[in-house]
Amino acid sequence: MRHIYLLSLGILLTLTESTVSECPDGYKRFTKGHYTNCTDEDECESEPLICGENARCLNTNGSYYCLCQEGFTPTHNFTAKDGSVCQDINECVDQSIDCGPNANCVNAEGGYSCTCEPGYISSNGKEMFSAGQGIQCIDRDVCTDPSICGINATCHNTYSNFYCICAAGFRLKSGETNFTDPNESCMSVCDIDKSICGEGGVCHNSKDGHECVCRSGFTNYGHKQMKCTELKCNTIISESKASQASPELTKLVSFMNNNCLALKKSESVSFKQGGGERLLEAFLSALDSLLDGGFQGGNHEVSAMFNIVERMLKLIGPLLSESQTKRSSNKTEVELLVKWGKSPPEGDFNISSSRTQFTSHWDTATGNTYLGFTTAALLSYKGLEESLNRYFNHLETRKKQTFKINSKVVTATVSNTETDNLQKPVNLTFSHLENTNETHICVFWDPKLKGGAWSKEGCTRVNSNDVQTVCSCTHLSSFAVLMALYDIGDVYELTLITWVGLPLSLVCLLICIITFYLVRSIQSTRNTIHLHLCISLFIAYFVFLVGITRTENEVGCAVVAGVLHYFFLASFCWMCLEGVQLFRMVVLVFNTTLRPIYMIAAGYGVPAVIVAISATVNASGYGTPGYCWLNIQDGFIWSFYGPVCAIIIVNVFFFLITIWKLAEKFSSLNPDLNNLHKIKAFTVTAIAQLCVLGIMWVFGCFQFNKDTLAMSYIFTILSSLQGVLMFILHCWLSKQVRDEYAKFLSSICTPQKRKYSEFSSNQTSKSQGSKSAQHTGESHI
Repeated sequence: MRHIYLLSLGILLTLTESTVSECPDGYKRFTKGHYTNCTDEDECESEPLICGENARCLNTNGSYYCLCQEGFTPTHNFTAKDGSVCQDINECVDQSIDCGPNANCVNAEGGYSCTCEPGYISSNGKEMFSAGQGIQCIDRDVCTDPSICGINATCHNTYSNFYCICAAGFRLKSGETNFTDPNESCMSVCDIDKSICGEGGVCHNSKDGHECVCRSGFTNYGHKQMKCTELKCNTIISESKASQASPELTKLVSFMNNNCLALKKSESVSFKQGGGERLLEAFLSALDSLLDGGFQGGNHEVSAMFNIVERMLKLIGPLLSESQTKRSSNKTEVELLVKWGKSPPEGDFNISSSRTQFTSHWDTATGNTYLGFTTAALLSYKGLEESLNRYFNHLETRKKQTFKINSKVVTATVSNTETDNLQKPVNLTFSHLENTNETHICVFWDPKLKGGAWSKEGCTRVNSNDVQTVCSCTHLSSFAVLMALYDIGDVYELTLITWVGLPLSLVCLLICIITFYLVRSIQSTRNTIHLHLCISLFIAYFVFLVGITRTENEVGCAVVAGVLHYFFLASFCWMCLEGVQLFRMVVLVFNTTLRPIYMIAAGYGVPAVIVAISATVNASGYGTPGYCWLNIQDGFIWSFYGPVCAIIIVNVFFFLITIWKLAEKFSSLNPDLNNLHKIKAFTVTAIAQLCVLGIMWVFGCFQFNKDTLAMSYIFTILSSLQGVLMFILHCWLSKQVRDEYAKFLSSICTPQKRKYSEFSSNQTSKSQGSKSAQHTGESHI
């Protein structure tokens, strides 16, 4: 039994030792002497750390657990067996931390911080803070640091930022005046740009910036910061020597030179406020004096005048105080534009006068050299087109065209000195003086053409209608628009008709004059009127035949035009007297004749008064470049057509009354049929004569227009046969005159018969008796 107990005890001890040698997880075996036991194992002391970084390890009996530090995730307990790792929480994103205005949220490991944006500082003065502490970011004035912008610059604080501005007369090397980089520094413009004052100026620093002091012969027009420009007054004087031959230009040349020389002085009165405007008005006044009464010089003087105008406009432009200036005088109209600035102006500009527009680009007006300003000007002349309506000999013509200026003459100029060949053409829009569909040509005044003449080189017509013409030119000068006229004088058939018909008319008129003067049997008041009518027509047609085309002498041509004006008017006045005489014969019973003194006064005095007044008002209207007649283009022709229309109306009035009275007398109880038939015949003859002569001048209105060749033929034929008509109406159709012609011819053909004198005497006595009985001496048809 004892042995069995001991055996059981041995087996139990063996089993006990085996169990202690294998401790469960979280425990470790502990042996003390012969004693072995399992005790708790502290996993948190293991190396490396069992929970990893950013985590705390908490030991428990037989186990442990991990807990992430604040600001890390996960937030629950875990062990290494879970495979979890503590990771940082981005509070700025995940938790939408609001740091307030002008502040940024910055995430950190295990937390975050708020920082102010550049240019701001926290209200507690610390660089970092947390949300919810009531701290705000306020503006920071960085300009409190005097060294932030350096010398020669001022600091300007802005909300959250700052900038520096260079002082007047200073700038960065890059050319800028504003900067924010503290490493930049402002330098004097005199040191940066050695050419800032030009070749003729010296740069100095002043409290208002830099100042250009001009040397002798240079000027900056009173603007101290502008480049000094050389004034070539000596060149102006030498180029104007040609104008000294004309006394009218002497005053204008002297005016220009004196003002040019005055600008060389820095204290010139022209630099004062309003000096440019006063100089402009004085120049326009001097120009008015030159153009008053019409420009009388030749083409050299015209070139000199245009040259002076261009230079004066360039000289005056920079002196004007306003960017746009308009002035008008008796003979001119001008508009000037001026742009100042550190950089050249850009874009288009438009200058206009009452009938012309000038359009271009500012870069064209500036050119390759910018002097601190750019000017543009347009000057329109009033009435100069009449004086320059010639000098067309350098223009190519087709179909023997003649030309006439149909626009205002203008001078366009800019501050650019190189305008002979512009890269961008300028445009000029001209309103026509006469609305017509004739062909129009854009021209300019070229002083290189033998002293000066109109030329179309470099100018093209963009578009044209009956109202206006648009021109595009690659240079600047003085411009105009020409109208091409149709020259009918070169038509061979018309010339042939004139040279054949007019001599025939002159022969017939001469026969009429001799007949009315020598044949005593027909002497009467009406015969006297016919005599002077034929004399007026004879002189008029003779002068027309020999002098109408003699235009080489202007004075002689004007005299021819005046003579034609006078005698053609006289012929209408004598026809009017015939109408008055017929009226008196029908209406009045006694004293039906007109006194010769009254007829002479009316027939020759009235035309003399009209011609005298016309010559006084517009002497230049007599004679044109193409023919010696009244100027059609300027309306002067109405000094002829006006009186003619009035005379025709008066004559028609008298003829209507005469016909009415004749009708009454024919219907009376005891009409004097013989006498009434004579007056009726006289009236029909006078009306036919008035109709032919009146209709002739109606067609004469269209004589010098294009596409009216038929009108020209009718006018030429009627005018050439006017004398023949007078001979037929008043001589050939008169029985008394034919009898006198027969007697005269018979006396020549049969000189042996001596009874002609007696026969003639008897016939004359009978004729005079008939005249006394009828109270008239007129012939009947």
